[in-house]
Amino acid sequence: MFHKESYLSSKEGNYQLVIKQLEALLHGETDQTANLANASALLNQFLSDINWVGFYLFKNDELVLGPFQGLPACVRISFGKGVCGTAVSEQTTQVVGDVNQFPGHIACDAASQSEIVVPIIVNDQVFGVLDIDSPNRNRFDEIDQKYLEQYVDVLKKFI
Repeated sequence: MFHKESYLSSKEGNYQLVIKQLEALLHGETDQTANLANASALLNQFLSDINWVGFYLFKNDELVLGPFQGLPACVRISFGKGVCGTAVSEQTTQVVGDVNQFPGHIACDAASQSEIVVPIIVNDQVFGVLDIDSPNRNRFDEIDQKYLEQYVDVLKKFI
């Protein structure tokens, strides 16, 4: 019989494991590009039902495409535009169950139906965002948000 509590603890346990894997993977490495590339590859391997995972980096008042896994993506996103730009301007994680209902959504991949974007703030400055898309609606929940924010907190030590 399925028990929601065991599923949730298993999902949380898996996230805790991938965060430990991130720490081990990045330990001792100082190259920012290499660390972001490996961080996106690790999430791509770990997460199910996603079609894009990567980073946009804040440069000259806009987000510019960084290391990622998935199909080619939009290269530049204006501050405050789309889910990524909103995450940066509000400096809060955005969990969007249906991107088609998000005002100003930027459709880089028509297959994407839901999205989570975690802002990356380093020394009180916007560094960029972690962006993850899914072809399924309502793919991301509060557990994903909690642990992806922790993932970003660990990553910040290596960028």
